[in-house]
Amino acid sequence: METKEPYATKEEYNQRVTHYNDVPLIELGPGSKSHIVSAEMITLSFVIAEPGIHFASHRHEPEQFMIVIDGACDTVLEGKLYHLEAGDVLLVPSNFEHGNYISERGLRMIEVFSPPRQDLVAKLEAVSKTN
Repeated sequence: METKEPYATKEEYNQRVTHYNDVPLIELGPGSKSHIVSAEMITLSFVIAEPGIHFASHRHEPEQFMIVIDGACDTVLEGKLYHLEAGDVLLVPSNFEHGNYISERGLRMIEVFSPPRQDLVAKLEAVSKTN
């Protein structure tokens, strides 16, 4: 395939492209870690959760999409269970109480937050300062 446009310079590429596996893993809680990538209006969290763990119920201002890549979980959203498998996408509205029970298969998911989730951004900044 012939390209028509010039390739981005190395500097332009480095400003816009992040290989998330190069971002340090941040512990979210016992048995769960994440690669966090954030920008001005959005935060991404690439979550790896061990089998059988539980994320306690919590709420936050940013809206959240949960995109299950592998494994499964039961998500509690406003007191109701939603069983999620690979390929499922769940919207968690702003300030809705939610938590997760991770299956015995574990879980890999991508979480999308808008506006950025400042507690995750702070954890990323803290880890980045020590590296």
